[in-house]
Formats: sequence, structure tokens, C-alpha cells
Amino acid sequence: MSTNDDRVPLDHIRNFSIVAHIDHGKSTLADRLIQACGGLAEREMSAQVLDNMDIERERGITIKAQTVRLHYKANNGETYVLNLIDTPGHVDFAYEVSRSLSACEGSLLVVDASQGVEAQTLANVYQAIDNDHELVTVLNKIDLPAAEPERVKEQIEDVIGIDASDAVMISAKTGLGIPDVLEAIVKRLPPPKTEKGAEAPLKALLVDSWYDTYLGVMVLVRVIDGVLKKGQTIRMMGTDAKYPVDRVGVLTPKMLVVDELGPGEIGVITASIKEVADTRVGDTITEDKRPTEKMLPGFKPAQPVVFCGLFPVDANDFEDLRAAVGKLRLNDASFSFEMESSAALGFGFRCGFLGLLHLEIIQERLEREFDLDLIATAPSVVYELTMTDGSEIELHNPADMPEVVKIAEIREPWIKASILTPDEHLGSILKLCQDRRGIQTDLTYVGNRAMLSYDLPLNEVVFDFYDRLKSISKGYASFDYHLADYRAGNLVKMSILVNGEPVDALSMLVHRTAAEKRGRDMCEKLKELIPKHMFKIPIQAAIGGTVIARETISALRKDVTAKCYGGDATRKRKLLEKQKAGKKRMRQFGKVEIPQEAFIAALKMSDE
Repeated sequence: MSTNDDRVPLDHIRNFSIVAHIDHGKSTLADRLIQACGGLAEREMSAQVLDNMDIERERGITIKAQTVRLHYKANNGETYVLNLIDTPGHVDFAYEVSRSLSACEGSLLVVDASQGVEAQTLANVYQAIDNDHELVTVLNKIDLPAAEPERVKEQIEDVIGIDASDAVMISAKTGLGIPDVLEAIVKRLPPPKTEKGAEAPLKALLVDSWYDTYLGVMVLVRVIDGVLKKGQTIRMMGTDAKYPVDRVGVLTPKMLVVDELGPGEIGVITASIKEVADTRVGDTITEDKRPTEKMLPGFKPAQPVVFCGLFPVDANDFEDLRAAVGKLRLNDASFSFEMESSAALGFGFRCGFLGLLHLEIIQERLEREFDLDLIATAPSVVYELTMTDGSEIELHNPADMPEVVKIAEIREPWIKASILTPDEHLGSILKLCQDRRGIQTDLTYVGNRAMLSYDLPLNEVVFDFYDRLKSISKGYASFDYHLADYRAGNLVKMSILVNGEPVDALSMLVHRTAAEKRGRDMCEKLKELIPKHMFKIPIQAAIGGTVIARETISALRKDVTAKCYGGDATRKRKLLEKQKAGKKRMRQFGKVEIPQEAFIAALKMSDE
């Protein structure tokens, strides 16, 4: 767009996102919309165009929110600009969803016509409603034999409380009903609002930032007031960093350079920024010479919930790991890390994640994209400690826990979880939540599915709650949670001692009632995993000075009496005594080598 006359009028712009539960067809619908509007030529199209990370394609999930600008000629002959943001459905990436929604005015709510409303559908819809979004309901997969559109419409009205009588029926896979979706976007979603128009000082919301190897830091912005153009000097109001704008563009999904972005438009800018840390998501961008008066409300920074240590298997790879986590941090602002060292594992990093899936994805990206072999220690959460002298500290790593006598109270994070499950699995799910110290707050029915609300301690969920939930419900239960508060608990630090030496990477905070069982499981597991040595090895789980569980690995022994034929029995006894003394000395000085596989397997301990 070169002149101001070419600028898209506000009432011809629609900014919208697609919200849905995992696997309900968001990315496929995005593909169809891009195709219908000619965003990419046929040969450039591929399935899930916007999921451009290998991991996203393999796992079939969206991790990063992606944006695309489309031109659509409506039935009334007018051409509209549609800015679509495809959002992740997974609970660990909820912060991606919240910031995508704040850049839009409306949402397409996609619901699978055979499966109906799921836990994440609810979570994402409530986020959209909090952002004052206009919602258009879309029922996907109506071509499936199991589809029951009428039942699902009723369910949407009962559970979410929005009118679904005019829901658009589509099949994103076959392309059925896609024109109706485009018409609904134009007719039923509102155009963007500007506070003061194009003549006002620049005010834009920083929606996202990522690192591009060729262009440096790319910043996704939504312009509220004023005009953003090349050559302007902009200032980030939160970090107070100033930069000249190198280029302004829109994603169609390819980057297309334009002259300027006006009010209501979404686009990307590059401004020779070296550090993604300077571009805080949710910040307000304004012109340096003519700043806007008031900042936009912004978003809360993503708070890491789960921590774990990442160590290279080969200590020589430490520098490579340092470079790799630095690069990943550029693309993922919610991932945090600091250096730590462990007696058993050497140097590594203590990393913070938004949840277990996030942890898995980061670990997999480090191993894949940077070719590293890693060991992750047991995931732990952040505890708040009140000391006897009245001071407060946060504990990220169980190995750093202060002496028990100095601690007045330990508080652990609790979450509010909502679980949707078919009726037949209800009993076993209730038992699972009970075993994990859960407190039931609500149980309602939606058709033949139960909706459970539970308060659960996060450190019980972090281990393998999600996997257990999926396996006992045969994959049908869906789970969504948010952090509620910190509550005092009877927590103790359990240390694992191998041959009398504590192994710091295996220490963990557990509830006193579960400590003995956890300790016994851990000792039994290590007994199988640590190879025999020439001397006996005791494996103990201890709380403070009290051993609560013990296993012993028997010694390998050489038959020292093999060469004795006949003669006096004392000759044999003498040799055996000598061997015994040697083993005793060996045990004092002997080092027990714990193989890396043993660490990994011990940390994956499940609580069947």
C-alpha cells in the first residue's frame, strides 16, 4: 500500500482467531481458509501450513500461534482483509492463546461434531469471552458417521451458554461449508475499533516475537492507533528500548513487504533487534518522537510452573547446551533457565516450563535441532518456604532445601483442574484424584459425560498424572487446569543414598503420607538398574536421618578357593577371610558407578 488512499478501511478488516480443543480441526480449517482466499498457490499448499515446526507436524499439535493475512471477495462484491491467528489448543500453551486473542475482535469456536465440548474448548472459550470476543460457532467433521450436530449444538448451549442455533456446519477435511464460514466471518464478526484513528500518535500491541536467522528478531504487532511505517524510530514502552524500523510486512503466510500498517491491521516488523528479551510480549510500541500517553494493559508474563535440571550426557557438550538453550529462549519467551551443577551429573541448567508437555517439547527440540544427548532430573514445582526467622524464600530445587529446623512452614502450589470424562471411567478417575490428594469441588453431567472439578497439589500432577488419566480413560478424558494458590502441606525432603552417599539428582519433596511408598519404589527400581560391583551396595531412602526404605545389591564374588584341592579346611577359611577384608576395604573406598540409563529410568518412575 503506497498512498493513504489505498489504506484498507476499518470496516473491511476482520481480525479473528480460531479456538478449539486439541484435534478438533483448527489447523485444517486454517488450511482451507488460506486455500479458499488464494493465500498460497496450489503447489505451495501442504497439510497444516501454519504448523511449521517438525515437532508440530509429527505430534499433530500447534505449539506456536501463527498469523496469516488473507483477501476475501465477499458475496456483496466488496473485498475484505482477514487476519487469522491460529492458536494452540493445549493447556501448556494457554499463554499463547491469551495473547493471540487480545489482538482480535472475534473468534471461530470450532467443535468436533462427533466428540462435542471438551475441557480445553471451555477454557479457550472463557478466555475469548473475557476478551469481549464475538463468537461464531463452527461444527467440524459433520461428514463423519458418528457426527451428531443437533446433540452437540444442545451441549454447546447447555455447557457454554452461547446460542448455537446458527452454527456453521463444515468438514474442514473435504472443504464442505468453507464459503459459509468466510461469509459468517464478514457478516457476524465486528470490524476492529481504533481509539483515535490514523492521525493519532502510534500505539500498537506487541503480540509475539520470534527469531529468524536471516532477519533477526521479527515482531508481530497489532496497530490500535496511528500508522506504523518503515524508517520510523519506535520505542517499546515497557523496556524503553528504541529502534529504527527496517521493514514492515504482512504474512500471507509468506512475508510480504508493505509500506505501512494502519489502525486495526496486524503485521510484522523488523528493526535490527538482537535480543528477543527486549521485545516483551504485551508491550506497547509507540513512536519515539510523538509517544502515545497511555500504555495498553499488556499481559501477565508467563510464569514457569514446573522446573527440572537438564544435563548433557557427555560433560564436554556443556557449551553446546548453553548455546542451544540461549537460542531456544529466543523463540520461546516462556522458557527460562539458570546454570546449576550437580555432584552426580556435572554442569547443566535448571529450566522452568509451563507444564510437562512444554518440558517434553523443549527437551525434544534441544535433542533434535541441536543434536544433544540430555538427562532431565525429576520435574519439581516451586515451593514457598517461611523460615523460623520470618523470612520467605522460594525453593526451585529440592536439593537446595534448608535444614528442617529452620523452616516454619512449607507451602506448595495447588491447581484447579476440570476433567471431562465418559461415565464409565468416572470411578477410576475419582480414585486417581483421591490417591493424588485431590479435593473434589464439583461434579456435574453433560449428556453422558461427567464434568469433574478438583483441587489438586501440582507436585502430584507433575509426575505422570496426565499419562495415567489418559490410560485409565482409554484416551477419552480431557484435562485442563490453572494455578489456584499456595497451601501449607506436610512435606518432607526424601533423599536417596547409594552406598551411604546422597545422590542429589534423585532427591525430591514428597508428602509425608506418600514418602514411604515412593521411597520403596525408588529403591526397588534402582536395585534393578545399578549393576553389581565387587562389594555389597546398600540403597536407602531417607527423610532427615531416618531411613524409610532399603534394598541391598549383592556383591559379585570370585571363587578364591578354586585352587585349593583337599588339605586343611583352615586354608580355605584363610582365603575367604582375606577376601572378606578386601571387600570391606573396597566398600569404604569403592565408587559406585550409576549408569546414565539408571538415572533416566529412575526418574520416569510411575506409581502403578
